Order: sequence, then structure tokens, then C-alpha cells
Amino acid sequence: MMKRLRPFWFALGFLTTLPIPRTGNATAEELRRSVFWYPLVGWVVGGVLVVVAALAGAWPPGVEAAVVLAAWLAVTGMLHLDGLLDSADALLAPRPPGERLKILADVHHGSFALGVGAVFLILKWQAIAAGPGLGALALAPVAARAWILPLLGLFRPARPGGLGAGVRGGAWGWGLLFAAPLALLAPGPAVVAGAWALGFALWASRRLGGGLTGDVYGAAVETTELVFLLAVLFWKAPGPTPG
Repeated sequence: MMKRLRPFWFALGFLTTLPIPRTGNATAEELRRSVFWYPLVGWVVGGVLVVVAALAGAWPPGVEAAVVLAAWLAVTGMLHLDGLLDSADALLAPRPPGERLKILADVHHGSFALGVGAVFLILKWQAIAAGPGLGALALAPVAARAWILPLLGLFRPARPGGLGAGVRGGAWGWGLLFAAPLALLAPGPAVVAGAWALGFALWASRRLGGGLTGDVYGAAVETTELVFLLAVLFWKAPGPTPG
């Protein structure tokens, strides 16, 4: 049983900072199989957010949202945020695709990263403070990680030896079963999030000359979570009252 769960532990250890059993190094096949568990890891992240939000619920909405956002960044190790910042520098740069790939490999962050990162964090903080509900906090990480799976199957790696290439080819289709509750609990926001993820991936792939990288997948996760929250708020907003 422990051997069969190794890909799950690798997924949990890669996507979060939560402690995992000692499993040694992953084989190439285990790394590919780990993508099957990404949506389940989303449930774990969502569960952490729900607990933190419940504990911080007595504070003003802005403070509660800041605590939840801090927990969100902490439990993911800012992995996806780093991908968003790197992607901003590369994808927004007025450079040829080949040079954008070189920018993605640069560990330093530039002005595009700072601007996009600041706006993104403010938007996410405000989206949480607006009160999408505990259910939305639980589902947003699931939706984002679920929509990454078809992207791994649809887009080739921009760099053959990159992280995106290492996880490509796993049984991602079955992994979507972990996200099946989205179809019942939040079908509208889930579809909007999926449309965003696909559109973002298409745009990023064109900017990179075809293909995606691990950083871009991280950016897709971060932005899809935000889009899901915003879609939930849109669905919850009261309609116009009769005049």
C-alpha cells in the first residue's frame, strides 16, 4: 500500500510544504504518476484554508483575508506564486520567444514580476475578504489543480528537460475524478476557471513559441484560483432590484 501511495506523497511534497513520510527519490514513472493526485492535493490545501478561515473568522474581514492568504502562500511554499512572477517577467517582455525562455530560467525578478505580483496579491486578498464562503476556499485549489491536468496533455513542454516535461504523460484523465464534486457544487465557477486556464495556456504557449514550462503551470494555478474565487463572487452577487 505504501508503495502505491508513493506518487501521492511526491505530489503532496512537491505542491505543498506539509510533512510527508520518507520516500526517497522519485523515479521518472512515479513523477509522471504523481499528477494523478494533484486534485486531491488541492483538497488538502483547501482543507487547510477552511480551518484557518474558521479560526480567524472573529477578526475583521480584511484581517481574516490576510491571514488566509498568508496560510495559502505558506502551505504551498509560494511555489505557484514564484511561477507567476517568473512568467510575468518572461511572457510580458517585448522579446522573441527564445529570449523569453531564457528569462524564465533567470532566478531574478524584474519590474513585470513586481507589478503583476503586487496587483495579483491585492486582488486575491480582496476576493477572500469579499466573503466567497468556506466552500469556495475549499474548492478553488481543487479547480486550479484539476484544470492543470488536461493542459499537461494538450501542450508540449517548451523545454525538453524542464519540469513540465517530467510530469507529462501521467494518467491525468483519471485524476479528474477527484474534482468531480465541482460539477455539483460550483459548476459555473468551475467552467469559468477552466476557460481561463485554457485561454491563459494558449496565450502563454504562443508567447513561448509553442509549449509550456513548469513556471507557466504555476502561474496558471495561481491565476485560476483567483478566477474561481471571482466567479463565485459573481454568482453570489444579488441581481438588480426592480426600480
